[in-house]
This record gives sequence, structure tokens and C-alpha cells, in this order.
Amino acid sequence: MEDREEEDAGIMTENIKEESKADQSLQEDRLEAHAKTEENESKEEAEQVEADLKVQLCEPFPGLQTGLIRSADLFGYVGIESVLDQMRRKTVKAGFEFNIMVVGQSGLGKSTLVNTLFKSKVSRKSSTPNYEEKISKTVRLHAVSHVIEEKGVKMKLTVIDTPGFGDQINNQNCWEPIVKYVNEQYEKYLREELNVNRKRRIPDSRVHCCIYFLPASGHSLRPIDVEFMKRLGKIVNIVPVIAKADTLTVEERQEFKERIRQDLEANGIHVYPQRELDEDPEDRILNDRIRASIPFAVVGTDKEHQVNGHKVLGRKTKWGIIEVENVAHCEFANLRDLLIRSHLQDLKDVAHNVHYETYRVRRLNESNMNLSELVLSSCC
Repeated sequence: MEDREEEDAGIMTENIKEESKADQSLQEDRLEAHAKTEENESKEEAEQVEADLKVQLCEPFPGLQTGLIRSADLFGYVGIESVLDQMRRKTVKAGFEFNIMVVGQSGLGKSTLVNTLFKSKVSRKSSTPNYEEKISKTVRLHAVSHVIEEKGVKMKLTVIDTPGFGDQINNQNCWEPIVKYVNEQYEKYLREELNVNRKRRIPDSRVHCCIYFLPASGHSLRPIDVEFMKRLGKIVNIVPVIAKADTLTVEERQEFKERIRQDLEANGIHVYPQRELDEDPEDRILNDRIRASIPFAVVGTDKEHQVNGHKVLGRKTKWGIIEVENVAHCEFANLRDLLIRSHLQDLKDVAHNVHYETYRVRRLNESNMNLSELVLSSCC
């Protein structure tokens, strides 16, 4: 009996070993097949990229024979990658421009937020001596320019303020002066482009980004918010923010953000970054995260406080200090990263290649139509 039990146990052990070997072999086969599949997919992707690049190279010159030479196929170092250093040196030497517009009713902290973004007194309110806060009877636009230098890089920053917007009892058509201003800057740039002896570097006063301030009401978009963003979203990059977000609890803030996103979608309002302008999957992943955070719930301040032995920008309250750059407290850091650290050049590119280009095409078509009408009338 004991011998039989030992024999059965031995058979079971051998079966388990055989099953284990079979499983291991099957797993190895699967890994090998998966590796081959990945290798084939990577080869196919490389071939596709190469084919796409060949097509792109061939498109401008249909009759020209072109080929793709990779780094591994070169006889030695050529120095093509040094072009990036050349471009950087040229850009640093020339500097660049960035024009930002802030729109919202009085008392939402527009000037404070702009000062916090650039960590300097750049707003009209801060840079005007003996400034007095007055509610304007009409919407008037004021532009203030500063040259900011950081680590040898110079940027001419222009902040366009819109005092009087949304401050009246009747705010009908209060967006018209802003639309007019944006189009005037496009027209100015277009005229410079069309000059026979145009400047080597055309001064750029076009609005690259418009920060639209929403009051932290906790409800939904107001009619004035919808109308403004509908009209301006077609001609400029709009980034909506919830001003003074520390007046809302975390739960209220999330609910408010969700309602605003629903309102934006329901009204067909396109804010930056626009989904249809994503250039590749990598951009789409990054921009999807940004779109999921819009509108940014922000708090602005230019005052520093000591927290755990470190100086931080923050607002002191009875309950503690709200740290402006702490993502657990507000989303100012996300807004700053979008406007300056990750998407500043893209904001300028979209303003030039999409919004300005749309205006340019429309104006040139109008000019051609007027010229045709003039020729026809002279012939008659």
C-alpha cells in the first residue's frame, strides 16, 4: 500500500514537472512570438516612416530622385545636428516677442496673476505710477511692454489689458472693441508683409494668447462668457481660468470645472489647445491632459511667506497659507507651464499659421474681389 502511494506520488511529481516544462516551453514560445511580432511591427513602422519621409522629400520636386540616409550609413561625422545650436544662438541674439491679453471683469485679479506668471511688475496697474482704479464706462484696451531677460534670453512681453469689460449693467457687444483690436493687429502685420521693401523682421503686435477670467461662482458659464469665447475663439488662442479659486472647496471646484467643460462643448467653443491641431500622438497625449484640466483654477499673489524654512509665493489666511505654485493648492503651476514652459512657441505658431492665416486669406480674397469689380466697372 505504501509502495503504491509512493509510486503514485512519484508519477504526480513527474506529471507536475512535465506540465511545468510544457508551460515554460509554451511561455517561451509566446515570448519569442511576441518579440518577433514587435520586431516586425517596429520594422514596418520604420519602413512607413521612411516611406513617408521619402514622399515628403519628393513632394516639392516631383521629378527629383531622393533617398533617406541614416546616421549609421554616414562615413563619419558631418555636423548637421549643430544647426540646432546655430538656431539657438540666432534666437538668443535676436530675442523674441510674446503678446498676452487678459480679459475679465474688474476685481478678478488679472494684474496680480500676470505679475505672478512672470514674477515681476509687468501689468499696467503695477507699472503705472499713481495708478487709480476706476471702472471704465466703455471697454478700452491698454498695452504695456517690457523686455524680460533670464539667463541671457530676452523676451519682449506685451500685456494687453481690457478695463471696462463686463463691468456695466448692459454688457451687450462689449467684446466688439476686443475683436476690433485683434483684427487691427493682424491688418498691421499684413500691410507690413505686403510692402515692396518690407522690414527684415516685422514687428509682431498680434495677440498670441488671451487669458479669459471666469468668476468663481460655482454655477456655470454666463451668457457674456459664452458670447465672448464663441467670437474670440475663432480669431485668437483662448485659455480660460477660474479666478480666485481659493474661494471654492476642492469638490466645488471640480464640479464647476466639469460644468464649464460641458458648456464649452455644448456651445461649440474651441479653446487652446485645439484638438484638431494636434500634430502627432505624443502631442495628443500631452494636450489631452491639458484639456482635461481646463479651465485652470488659479490663485495669484506677489507676496512671499516662509513655509518650513523656504520662501514660497502664497496668500496668508486664518487657516494657513495657500501656496500658489503647489499643485495640491491650485493649478497656477499648470497654467504657467502651458503658457511659458511647454507651449509658448506653439501658441505663437497657432496664432501665425491658423488665426492670422485665416485673416490673411479672407482679406486677400476681399481685395481680389474688389479689384475684379473695379476692372469690370471700368470695362463697362
